[in-house]
Amino acid sequence: MNSRDLLADRFEEHRGQLRAVAYRMLGSLAEAEDAVQEAWLRLGRTDADGIRNLGGWLTTVVGRVCLDMLRSRSARREEPMDDTYVPDPLVRPLSRVDPETEVLEADSVGLALLVVLETLEPAERLAFVLHDMFAVPFDDIAAIVERTPAATRQLASRARRRVQGATPAADPDLGRQRQVVDAFLAASRGGDFEALLALLHPDVELRADAGALVRGAAASKAVRGARAVAEQAAMFSRFAGFARLALVNGAVGVVTAPEGQPLSVTAFTVADGRITGMYILADPGRLAGLDLPPLEA
Repeated sequence: MNSRDLLADRFEEHRGQLRAVAYRMLGSLAEAEDAVQEAWLRLGRTDADGIRNLGGWLTTVVGRVCLDMLRSRSARREEPMDDTYVPDPLVRPLSRVDPETEVLEADSVGLALLVVLETLEPAERLAFVLHDMFAVPFDDIAAIVERTPAATRQLASRARRRVQGATPAADPDLGRQRQVVDAFLAASRGGDFEALLALLHPDVELRADAGALVRGAAASKAVRGARAVAEQAAMFSRFAGFARLALVNGAVGVVTAPEGQPLSVTAFTVADGRITGMYILADPGRLAGLDLPPLEA
């Protein structure tokens, strides 16, 4: 095995962590892969023998790449991101999940949290993700954002307050989540409006992202409130029969696929036996790019 192969093997040992960092930074699976690939290319142009902590070096490189991508994204965006945006979901079969080990997976982070991260400034997001989620020292993060460690600490603190204030509480028990989602689907299939209302928190929020082509005045706002969300659910009850349970970003969710063609992926936030948030990705282009596994019938 030559030195290039040995370096590739060492890189592969860190790929999962790097992908997790990039995904949390970008909320896009494709862009996360691009960031990881860029880290590999930069490693190939570096004297790897002089790197004492390869994992730490790669993490900071991916962080720097993601920061540049976020800044470029912000510069290209002519209008603020509307509040129907839903990040790329990670979908896995529900039946194959061990709940005790699922929480240990590096890329298991809820869509609700990713939605909040989208509201942060790029440097805030970097400081929060690297420090609070991956324990990267502030001295290392400061070099990426070109600020002092004290100023970087303030970035993370400001981001932490916004995340804690905006991220809804969630029940971590998959069994209880499944009971609520099963009941929601049953009520949707049966057209039971009152049952839907009973399963929804009074302040529930529904985000439905059908893609940039249909975003506009009528589609730029999230739907809030139990009655309004129940009305939306009732409108799409005809698709409920095609819904299949799945694990979406570590929580019980649904993939709707009439005739085997993905129509939407829905993530739920469940707390105290009621749904507090629904996050639906229905953008055909982005759905086509997801690696959706076979799901329960």
